[in-house]
Amino acid sequence: MDTSISKKQMIISYVIAITFIVAMITASVLLNNHQIILPELAAMAIAMWVYREAGWIRQPSKILLAPSLTAVIGFMVNLLPIFYVGKVGITLLLSMLLLRLIRSNLAPSIATGLLPVVIDVDGWSFIVSTFILTFILMLGVLIFRLNNGLEKEVKIQYKYMVVFLVLNFVWISLTWAVGYPQLAAIPPILVVVYESLQKPMYNGKVAFKQSLVLTISATVGTLLYFALDSWILVTMLDIILMLILLRIVGIRLPAVYAFPLLPFVFPNDIVAMLPLGSLIASVFMFSSVLAYKKFEMKRRGKVIQM
Repeated sequence: MDTSISKKQMIISYVIAITFIVAMITASVLLNNHQIILPELAAMAIAMWVYREAGWIRQPSKILLAPSLTAVIGFMVNLLPIFYVGKVGITLLLSMLLLRLIRSNLAPSIATGLLPVVIDVDGWSFIVSTFILTFILMLGVLIFRLNNGLEKEVKIQYKYMVVFLVLNFVWISLTWAVGYPQLAAIPPILVVVYESLQKPMYNGKVAFKQSLVLTISATVGTLLYFALDSWILVTMLDIILMLILLRIVGIRLPAVYAFPLLPFVFPNDIVAMLPLGSLIASVFMFSSVLAYKKFEMKRRGKVIQM
């Protein structure tokens, strides 16, 4: 957690972020529309307002622009008369091209792009919800000046976008080959994979912790979803349990706040597969990232020696 803010500020930040998350779920219940729930925005609220993640808040305008545009991409791709894994692949490719075009590295945009495809969005309420909620997140950063002192522009390693796409196309092909295309895209995992590729340092311990907490998060969210009828109560319990989980494991990973909300928007047949599917996807993805990072370090070492 960010040690530059006081304990009081942190508590207030958590309260505001949690209120935002619960309000989103409450609105979906009152309007009887699960498509206005964006799980990744729970992660964004915690990351931006509590953790003050520099990479996510240094350009406030992109908080609104990037996720909203990828949401439109995902929505339009979902209208195409092609098979599911094809839609996932096209959405990932177009989302990466968009981020490259607008010079943004905002990983949650990947999730907002994929969600319309994953949950088969059939109305514009998803796009409107994405715009309104990301606008609120941006407003919070601007009002409290959370981006003060941060460089507005940093060098983006675009090569990792290519690596990210390659890993995903391999994973998509595997899920299709074994007959489980529904697991081709699990948005929170892909966001963490993209973030991990961007990090200069990555090791097996981090990969293990990421796989562990994401799998536990998916399992907790799934069990509570099937055990309790109140989505608001489930959300509150999920958040509390995720706070405890991250404290125990000793890692800061906003995506765990998004995972428990997936059952609210995913089809029930996919929800039942989430715990095991998340475990397999996490092991494959983070092992692949680790292998690539080790390869990169060896190659860099050879270049230095030359």
